[in-house]
Amino acid sequence: MRKTNLGRSLLLVVPLMCSPYVVQKACATHAMMIQAQTSIIKGKVVDSQSGEPIISASITVNGTKKMTITNIDGEFSIDAQVGDELVVTSLGYEKKTVKAAENMTISLVATSTMLSETVVVGYSTQKRNSLTGSLKSIDNKELTNVTTANVTNMLTGKIPGMNVMPGSGKPGSFGAIIVRGKSTINGSTAPLWVIDGVIVGKDPGDINPNDIESLTVLKDAASTAIYGSQGANGVIVVTTKSARAGKTSITFSAKMGLSTLNNGKVKMMDGADLYDYYKSFTNAAEIAFPRWNEQLRDSNFDWWKLATHTGNVQNYDLTINSGGDKLSAVFTGGVYKEDGAVRGYDFTRYNTMMKLNFKPFSWIAIRPSLNGSKGVIDDRQRSTYSMYSMLPWDSPYDENGKIVGNRSSAWVNSNSTNYLYELQYNWSKYDSYSFNGNFDFDIYLTDWLTFSSVNSYRWSTHLDKSYVDPRTSGAEDKGRVSESTSTNTRRYTNQLIKATRSFGDYHGFLMLGYEFNDGEYRYHNGSGTGLVPGFAQLDITSTPESVGGNKYEWAVQSFFANLNADYANKYLLQLSLRTDGASNFGSDAAYGTFFSVSGGWVATAEKWFKVPCIDYLKVRASYGSVGSRPNSLYPQYGLYSLGANYNEKPGAVIAQLANRKLTWEKSFTTGVGIDLNMFRRLRMTFDFYHKRTSNLLFAVPISGVIGVTSIWQNIGELTNTGFETTLSADIIKGKDLTWTVDANLSTNSNKIKKLYSGRDQIIVGDGIAGSANTLLRPGLSVDTYYLREWAGVDPETGAPQWYTTDANGERVITKSYAKADQIALDKRATPSVFGSFSTTLTYKNFDFNAVFGYSLGASIYNYSRQEYDSDGAYTDRNQFSLQKGWKRWRQKGDIATHPAAAYNNPSNANKASTRYLESSDFLKLRSLTLGYNFHLKSDVVKALRVYVSGENLFCITDYSGVDPELPAADSGRNASGERSTALSISTGAGVYPSVRKFMLGVNVTF
Repeated sequence: MRKTNLGRSLLLVVPLMCSPYVVQKACATHAMMIQAQTSIIKGKVVDSQSGEPIISASITVNGTKKMTITNIDGEFSIDAQVGDELVVTSLGYEKKTVKAAENMTISLVATSTMLSETVVVGYSTQKRNSLTGSLKSIDNKELTNVTTANVTNMLTGKIPGMNVMPGSGKPGSFGAIIVRGKSTINGSTAPLWVIDGVIVGKDPGDINPNDIESLTVLKDAASTAIYGSQGANGVIVVTTKSARAGKTSITFSAKMGLSTLNNGKVKMMDGADLYDYYKSFTNAAEIAFPRWNEQLRDSNFDWWKLATHTGNVQNYDLTINSGGDKLSAVFTGGVYKEDGAVRGYDFTRYNTMMKLNFKPFSWIAIRPSLNGSKGVIDDRQRSTYSMYSMLPWDSPYDENGKIVGNRSSAWVNSNSTNYLYELQYNWSKYDSYSFNGNFDFDIYLTDWLTFSSVNSYRWSTHLDKSYVDPRTSGAEDKGRVSESTSTNTRRYTNQLIKATRSFGDYHGFLMLGYEFNDGEYRYHNGSGTGLVPGFAQLDITSTPESVGGNKYEWAVQSFFANLNADYANKYLLQLSLRTDGASNFGSDAAYGTFFSVSGGWVATAEKWFKVPCIDYLKVRASYGSVGSRPNSLYPQYGLYSLGANYNEKPGAVIAQLANRKLTWEKSFTTGVGIDLNMFRRLRMTFDFYHKRTSNLLFAVPISGVIGVTSIWQNIGELTNTGFETTLSADIIKGKDLTWTVDANLSTNSNKIKKLYSGRDQIIVGDGIAGSANTLLRPGLSVDTYYLREWAGVDPETGAPQWYTTDANGERVITKSYAKADQIALDKRATPSVFGSFSTTLTYKNFDFNAVFGYSLGASIYNYSRQEYDSDGAYTDRNQFSLQKGWKRWRQKGDIATHPAAAYNNPSNANKASTRYLESSDFLKLRSLTLGYNFHLKSDVVKALRVYVSGENLFCITDYSGVDPELPAADSGRNASGERSTALSISTGAGVYPSVRKFMLGVNVTF
């Protein structure tokens, strides 16, 4: 304080005591000091509607060559005087001229909301109109218009080029995603997930969908090459809610509703139908049931009704945002609870997240974050098989209304188990916990040079326990208890240098980066038999059954660079280069290099382009490469399996042969696209792509004389070609009434070009014994069905028929299943055309939205018909009622779809063939929402919206099963600790049906 007062005194005294020369010099010096203090103008450029910072906006002092651009937070500083004219421009915004002032905020008006949208791509953000690649972004509102616990199911039908096989109706189930076709033979098709700048792998984990602010799907090489060996299946970039400066805001949302099973066209026979069906058997005299009499027609217990009920769904989310310019924070919490529509399966998940944005100085921004989740599954149903298979003649209750035990002597099928009895005692429980911590920061070295660092640690554990009571189906083993524990940890870091410069009409962005990502997965399990009823502890089992455990480790490090440049916002160029090193491969091929080059031309930016109806036109083109690693973590090594014994002595056997030359699958993608806006109402995109994948990773079969039946090799080549288009039209844009229509359509054609030397085809099963196969052969799709061809029913005898090829190469009919040959069919499991369309209406305070989805060209192998439409081959389980258009052969001359039925039918009519291969074409109403927004004049409640919605309301299809959208095949967790889901080609015997949901919701902001 003294120094300050003394300084002020000297400034007053010196002019009075010194000579005029000294006074003049001192005054000049003082003026220079004032000028120096006011010659730097600082400010921020934001979007006029959202208030979001605008990145890379150009600020020029009018009439001079002085210019700068805004940083990632929209901030700038420039050498200028207060009162100077500043010209502010940014791609997608109207130019603005303002007077310079201290600490100014400049708002720019977007020329088109869509074009000025900022999206997160490849470690950075870009405006949509500066992009040269193919991608699609959706916000939280569009993402969460359906009610489900996981984000994968929410993406169904929303992204062109992305085929999502949703999870089943089982609460908490995950879907499977394929972006632009399958580009691998037996590797994973799952895309890479990037959450808040952190590569988390092929599993998004238990992220709360309500925490997601935006989600962007990167599809072509121009967008994905920067992710190198992990980008072959596409990349999904998730940005969660961020802390923002401003007044404290609290947002609470609640959804509550009911769920009912969608059983499609499936109807199980009742007692009378089943009796009449058995009486129609050609050999009905051989029926050997212990209680076989006509009174069974009056025995009619509905096992399906017993196993199902109206489930309930609850979803609650809270978001608190508060802070100032220096420090801001956001906190979220969420609870999702669902009682399944099939009894005995309940899912609960808790989520929490906290993020800070701390700017202690103008040259640094620090963004730490924490999030965690807990999931609980209580599973007492164990299987949905019983609801399909139990005979209606058998009741779970005795004459006194008490639940009977298993294998009741009073039952017609005395070998079956009582679903309701088992539900009392047997159970499985799955607990999961996850924790993620991020520490990110940006250092602004200059107004154009930034150092960015993202650092993350992820930990998750899963505790699974199951108990089979000795009083139930576990009686043979005197009960069983099993436990398993798995723990997964991942470390991630990337360090980036980002430079943004402009020179007149030339604008450039350069990024250099290093990335390291590693993980460890541990798994332990044990089981035992012989229990005291009700005591589910391993240490009290009389017979320890098994104990096991393993540990897996992996690591990837990468070096990459990215350059974006444009001239006058009309000629666009993007280059990407990345080198990855992965522990999956041997020293001969540990590193792979991937690249992309893409460009764009904004035709409407040309002065000569004068087409009144066209508001915006951009042409894009790209070419590049991405890679893929095998599912196996150690395919390059020769491995031994310990624990083998000879003469009661431990030993080891060969488990895998080494291949040090094993290398990456590589995909080269060519893409062209057009972005077109017309009439200030119509927005369209068109994309064409051709992707060629070589060095396919495959476990090639070999002779098993040494105990190993395959070796990992790079073999073959396949291609994916497709077209995608999106359309969005503002049909009505009035003050009180608006009407918008959106649609997307995608096609995909997948072809195998070649396999490995000496092999022209590979038969692949679907994992269900006696079910459908697919065939890998050059010229075919990777999911081409390979089956015997059904030739219908012989009208004269009622015998089943198939096709075979005779000595002359002609297709002829045979009544022998063994003589019928399997052929590659012109049918595949993935659709050739798929997409969605929606309509949104608002009238004053009301809003209405309907979303439809469709799929064409795919087929499903309906394996459940082998079990429940078996023509008498299976007599220990209920059967499907005949559907409209179905007819069973009864007498000579009948034109029927079903052959003559017989007790323990030996005709093989229900064996795998095209009889059960059905079209899965469909049109679905995925969601329907009606809402009302209250305009409140309150200082407490800022916004209030109430709505009702329905999901999965109807489906138009010829498919005879419960749902033409098969649930994804769940393979548990892989060696990296990630959930592993894949495309299903067959239903299985007891598919969990999808559900309809009817919801009531409220959103309130304080």
